[in-house]
Amino acid sequence: MRRTLFLLIIGLGGASILIALGLWQVQRLAWKQAIISDINARIAAAPVDLPQAIDATADAYLPVTVSGLLDDEEIHVLVSKKDVGAGYRIITPLELNDGRRILVDRGFAIAADKDNERAGGPASITGNLQWPQETDGFTPAPDLAENIWFARDVPAMAQKLQTLPILLVARFSTPADNDISPLPVDTSRIPNDHLQYAITWFSLAAIWLGMSLFFLRRRRAPKAES
Repeated sequence: MRRTLFLLIIGLGGASILIALGLWQVQRLAWKQAIISDINARIAAAPVDLPQAIDATADAYLPVTVSGLLDDEEIHVLVSKKDVGAGYRIITPLELNDGRRILVDRGFAIAADKDNERAGGPASITGNLQWPQETDGFTPAPDLAENIWFARDVPAMAQKLQTLPILLVARFSTPADNDISPLPVDTSRIPNDHLQYAITWFSLAAIWLGMSLFFLRRRRAPKAES
């Protein structure tokens, strides 16, 4: 009797914990979906002028249209594009009409076009502000001699190109860059694996209950007489 009670407690208790973890992931899924929906709405909103005061949190993903003079200095950030392969994000300073200098992520150039000459000059660019978190303790330092960076480190790029730490990721620009294809801001890289985690926890709960039932039935089964 005590052994049966022990198996019941272990079976129901373990399953309850696993189900609770699954329900928590369902709640996290709803939370993450709400965040992604909010970001998508902000990305797709009508563009505005670049605010005078910029806040990296409040203005993340803000759509803006700016005009000014593109510099001919560039930073090349190594990146891979689906169905194309390795290439580089082209980061260029833009001096706005009000005198401020910001960074512009103009888009993707294939490796063979990395060092093409791209004329500066007057440009109008529409895109979204972004402060990507792409660096960690394993990110290599940029190869300054070859002008190859391995992440978009906004403060470091701003210091290198003598701009404000503001990055505008271009959606389209006038004039267009023939050898650069824009990589607009989107939410495709925001991780959202909570549904898979929930399914995993619920599956483990079902397995746990099944094994507990198996051991209980085995415990209650009459032993064969010798």
